[in-house]
Amino acid sequence: MEDPYYTPAVELSSRIRRGETSPVDVVEDFLERIDRRNADVNAYVTTTEESAREAAMEVERAVERGERLGPLAGVPIALKDLYGFKSGVRQTFGSALFGDNVPDHDSTFVERLEDAGAIVLGMTNSPEFGHKGTTDNELFGPTSTPFDLDRNAGGSSGGSAAAVADGLATMAHGGDAGGSLRIPASFSGVYSIKPTYRRVADASRPNAFNGAIGNYVHHGPITRSVEDAALMLDVMAGPHPRDPTCLPDDGTDYRRATERSIDGFEIAYTPDFGTFPVEERVRSVVEDAVGAFERAGATVEEVEFPLDRSHDELTDAWRLSTAVGYATLADAIGREREIDLLEERRAEIADEVVELIERGRDVTAVEYLQVQTLHTEVYDAITDVFERYDALVSPTLACLPVENDADGQTLGPAEIDGQQVDPTIGWCMTHLVNFTGHPAASIPAGFVDGLPVGMQILCPRFADDRTLAVSAAFERARPWVDSYPPR
Repeated sequence: MEDPYYTPAVELSSRIRRGETSPVDVVEDFLERIDRRNADVNAYVTTTEESAREAAMEVERAVERGERLGPLAGVPIALKDLYGFKSGVRQTFGSALFGDNVPDHDSTFVERLEDAGAIVLGMTNSPEFGHKGTTDNELFGPTSTPFDLDRNAGGSSGGSAAAVADGLATMAHGGDAGGSLRIPASFSGVYSIKPTYRRVADASRPNAFNGAIGNYVHHGPITRSVEDAALMLDVMAGPHPRDPTCLPDDGTDYRRATERSIDGFEIAYTPDFGTFPVEERVRSVVEDAVGAFERAGATVEEVEFPLDRSHDELTDAWRLSTAVGYATLADAIGREREIDLLEERRAEIADEVVELIERGRDVTAVEYLQVQTLHTEVYDAITDVFERYDALVSPTLACLPVENDADGQTLGPAEIDGQQVDPTIGWCMTHLVNFTGHPAASIPAGFVDGLPVGMQILCPRFADDRTLAVSAAFERARPWVDSYPPR
């Protein structure tokens, strides 16, 4: 096989299991490509050459012995340097505070990926503790979208999205508390799905309920095709006895879901959720893209989103909820290290993170619970749409990929269409879906001057299979596989 970098995981794993392709050669090819290209893209912050080579040899020996192998046998993957724990491999959370942190355990979903035969190539860049919609930090610097190395890959799973888009991994893990799977998918021209909350179990400690603090935290796949994402979700999904909030196994075959027709589906389209300012160039691309659903047999209707809340109210609610989580994290770090984090290590923490910690410490229990009323209103508004429609689509983001900053402080725009927005998250039409736990995907919708634009696809809770079916129907009508920069 001449070029494994952009070979779909479904095909690559099949070739390896049949003995047609050597997993050792595949890993060596990817490691060589990372060595050659990562300095420009800055997707990886840690690579695991030795363990990757060992894992590839194990897969090759298993093939030679005729053993039955997992669905991801020999597939090179990347893990986000933010809760994608692999025992013995550095995990920094994008923070100088954790520059030498090495966990002694694997995340639940990492265990499942490796048990299925996936080979971890390394950890990918993230903003400090995942606090914003761009990937940049003072420890490693910005990650670029391969479509323009002067522009950001999006965040917080930007390193993972850039690695997949640039052929530095076949698929990658990402986490999502405000759009962190979907934002970089949009900026980097790849596909991601945020499954229903806790479809992918995460037996995190010391707080097993941490994923439900403030805004729902989801883990999921980033890939170049919908079928690869379904394959990865098939492996990652499922309950775990140590996760008290996980969903039971409902027996869904996610790969098979990608084969379903959407003929007769009714799809709602909102250009802005009734409140987001959106760049006209982005709006135009997505309005054109929704026609693909009609070619697939569905009907599309623009709807007025039934939510009487301003853009600022939605952003403020996300920041308040998130701030509580960051204040809790800071206190936990302080207890573990017996320090006052802001007093003794403040200079090592990004200004936006400091602001969130301070805000979170000031939030009262009453304020925290009151914001859940807004969460409920958003949930009801989305549910109202699904009483008539099978899916709801929108732009993923309100803007095009932003330029990288030189000092580790890359942010999104502070203004769109003459309206002020919060530069950390206010331009992301994703975070309101983290109030509710619904499944949501970002799919490549088109380009503006060579820069990718994503379209967000929402479906009812638990309908992860429908989200994949709608995504796959769009991909069949408007494939993007040949859109990546020169290889």
